[in-house]
Amino acid sequence: MAEQLPVVVVRGEAVREVPPEQAVLSVTASARDRDRDTVLTRLAERSASVRAVLEAYGEGIEKRETSQVSIYPDMGRRSDTPVAYVGSAGTTVTVTDFALLGELMLRLAGLDQVAVAGPWWQLRAGSKAGAEVRAEAIADALQRAREYANAVGARVHRLVEIADESSGGVGGRAFLTAAVSRDTAQLEFDPQMQTVQASVIVRVTITEPDLTTPAD
Repeated sequence: MAEQLPVVVVRGEAVREVPPEQAVLSVTASARDRDRDTVLTRLAERSASVRAVLEAYGEGIEKRETSQVSIYPDMGRRSDTPVAYVGSAGTTVTVTDFALLGELMLRLAGLDQVAVAGPWWQLRAGSKAGAEVRAEAIADALQRAREYANAVGARVHRLVEIADESSGGVGGRAFLTAAVSRDTAQLEFDPQMQTVQASVIVRVTITEPDLTTPAD
């Protein structure tokens, strides 16, 4: 039976900070009135106004999705009948052209009974930054394996396994940083850098170590 070669198990890590690729906004149109039909009409009109603003920015907006629509009676504290009806319609907006972000948010916020929150900065799903950082983690692990092998007079022989501990994790730093100019009514943003990290476990075989003690 062939003699088994020694196995070295190492952990490789890599961390990188990269610019965000997307900014996500939450836009909510609201309506409130004692008459339910009036609430429905106003909510439809305000939602249409939001849609019109978003359509004006074309390809600068990657996608928009309806997140939640709610219409419910406000019963008040001591009443068995509604004192009013309340409606809201939410839209999640993903923006890729950051140059238009400030203007877009101001236009949306200027609409009647429309609230805007965000931006939340992020990378695209499957961003190449994740693949690059994983490759760096593997290179780090292999370099460590070579160093261990050299320390005992051996060399790396064969790759046995790569195990992904954490792949392309993105740091959750999604905070708004903006400057507002009162004179020109413009928002200027400083996008938050995204932390991408990966760690892997690599197993390799090494050639037979030379453990002889050098002669004095």
